[in-house]
Amino acid sequence: MAATKIDPMHQFQIAPIGADELVASPFQFTNSALWMLIVLVVVVMVMWGGTRRELVPGRWQALAEIITNFLGDITRQTIGANGRKYLPWVFTTFMFILAANWIGAMPFALAGAHPFTVTSQFSVTWTMSVMSFAIVLVVGFWKHGLHFFSLFVPKGAPLAIKMFIAPIEFVSFLVRPFSLGLRPFVAMFAGHILLEVFGNFIVQGLNAGSAAGGFIAALCFVFIVGMSGLELLIGAIQAYVFALLTAIYINDAENLH
Repeated sequence: MAATKIDPMHQFQIAPIGADELVASPFQFTNSALWMLIVLVVVVMVMWGGTRRELVPGRWQALAEIITNFLGDITRQTIGANGRKYLPWVFTTFMFILAANWIGAMPFALAGAHPFTVTSQFSVTWTMSVMSFAIVLVVGFWKHGLHFFSLFVPKGAPLAIKMFIAPIEFVSFLVRPFSLGLRPFVAMFAGHILLEVFGNFIVQGLNAGSAAGGFIAALCFVFIVGMSGLELLIGAIQAYVFALLTAIYINDAENLH
C-alpha cells in the first residue's frame, strides 16, 4: 500500500464557504471568518454572563467575574490607578486569544466539523498587536506629547550612554508589535503541525498491518493525547502573556519611567 502523503500545512489553508474558489474580496465568507465568528459568539456569551447580577452567581457569571477580577488585578498592578480604563481592551485580547486557541484544539472533527485556529494566522495576531501598539502611541503622545520620547532615554545615565542606548531602545520599541503577535502565532502554528504529523503516523502505522506499525501508532496516540493537553495549557499561557505584555506596554505610555 502506498504511503499517504503528509500535508500538515493543509489545516492552515483559508478556503471559501459556498464558493468554488477564493477570490480577493473582503465580502467572501471563508472558514477563517466562520471560526472567528464562532470565537466572537463565545466571548460575547461570557461577557453577557458577567453582566447578570444575581445574588447567587451562576456558572457563567462566576466564570466572567473570575476572569474579570484576574485581568483587573493585572491592569491595576501593572499600570496603576489608571489601569481600570484599559481593562476592556486587555479583557478582549485575553478572551479572544484564549477562546480561539481552545476552540481550535477541540476535537470537533469527530462530529464532522474541522476547526480552524484563527490565531495560527499571523495576520490575526499581528492585527491585534498593532491595535495594542496604537493604543500605546495614542496614550503616550496624548498624555505626554513629545516628552513621550524620553521613554527611550535612561534617566541619570551619562550623555554618551544615552546616545548609545536610545537608538537600541527605539528599535526595540518598534519591534514590539511584531514580537507581540508572533508569540501566539508560533505557539499555535507549531503545535498544530506536530499534532497533524503524529496523527498521520497513527494512520500509517495502522495501515501497515504489522505489530511494529501498531506499536508506533500506539506511541503516537499517547503523544497526541499528552500534546493536546499541553496545547490547552499553552493556549491559556499565550493569552495571559499577550494580555500581560499589553498592560506592560500601556504602562510605559501611561507612566513613562
